[in-house]
Amino acid sequence: MNDDVRNIVLGVLATGVSAAFGWLGRTYQWRRRLRRKQAFFGLPGSSECLLVVNKEAGGSTAVHRYDVFALLELCALIKDCGAHARILQHDQALQGFGDRTEFCVGGPGSNRRMAAHLATLLPGLTVNTDVERGPDQGSFLIGPERYRMEAGVEEYVILARLMVGEDCRPVFLFCGQRAITNQAATRYLARHYEQLGRRHRSGSFVLLLKVVNSQAYGPDVVELVADVTSAARTAPAAVEPAAT
Repeated sequence: MNDDVRNIVLGVLATGVSAAFGWLGRTYQWRRRLRRKQAFFGLPGSSECLLVVNKEAGGSTAVHRYDVFALLELCALIKDCGAHARILQHDQALQGFGDRTEFCVGGPGSNRRMAAHLATLLPGLTVNTDVERGPDQGSFLIGPERYRMEAGVEEYVILARLMVGEDCRPVFLFCGQRAITNQAATRYLARHYEQLGRRHRSGSFVLLLKVVNSQAYGPDVVELVADVTSAARTAPAAVEPAAT
């Protein structure tokens, strides 16, 4: 074997070794990122989670198209984690929480299970569910602050991950003032779960998001207003009756 042939063989071997190390490195990074994603959502491979769907406000069983879009985005996240979802109507999910990851979509006016979660897990958050139009219709009261919506211009949505015990799976809430804000919250979660995981690790969080000009931008332009975890999870002080 002359020097030229030997150099070619060594070059091919070096290229193969470099490619193998590169492939192993990318595989390691991919698996590490997948494990972090699974840990954040509480979705180990082949696990089952619960998707609780609401009904369209004012309807009987129909689901608003924006809520359908929100469910599709959640299904993509679940599939990426190697898990699978069981979809239930809000009035059929008659079970506790913590045994499996749950994604609950819709406000308390259209989702009975969301209403139960808010009363049990977020006593400091009140959602106005009045049917009649008014300045406070659909507004959020978080502690002393009230957040009113201007339909299509400025709307709010709660994005929450609630850990109900040390060995329990998380409950994710997407509670918006309109259906399009529910989709905005799921899209925000899909885009920012890595940052949220680094910031909150395995703990609970409750974020108040603002959807800006949805009539022009749809669910894409979302701003983080505040982390309201403490206020939302703290029950308001009881008002003592006046002395007679």
